[in-house]
Amino acid sequence: MLMPKRVKRRKQQRGRMTGRATRGNVIAYGEYALVATAPAWITSNQIEAARVAMTRYIKRGGKVWVDIFPHKPITKKPAETRMGSGKGSPEYWVAVVKPDRVMFEIAGISEETAREALRLAATKLPVKCKFMKKEAPVSQQTEEGGEC
Repeated sequence: MLMPKRVKRRKQQRGRMTGRATRGNVIAYGEYALVATAPAWITSNQIEAARVAMTRYIKRGGKVWVDIFPHKPITKKPAETRMGSGKGSPEYWVAVVKPDRVMFEIAGISEETAREALRLAATKLPVKCKFMKKEAPVSQQTEEGGEC
């Protein structure tokens, strides 16, 4: 289960998930990626379940990158506790995911295999996702016959 080694403050406020992802929205490592299309909190257990589903399907054929990490602690008060007496203790950790965020990347396998592996991973996550391919870099074209 993923969680930070240590944090500056043990408890955080919930925050808001407005807008689109401005960081982590390009494919950095692999050839194919799973991209979120809606905002959500993704728990460390869900990230691990999606990773296991992908790696089992590709049978250790390619390479998988997990581009999200659960930094946010979610607190919970014990059952049958009266109101007041402070905030509850941290229960689990989540990654805040906004639309257009690249969550998983794969390389070294065919497109059909990658598409199916990422589809299996998407079923484990509480957010709508889409499959994305890395765009080829635009080659610089030279102008022919131009005079200065």
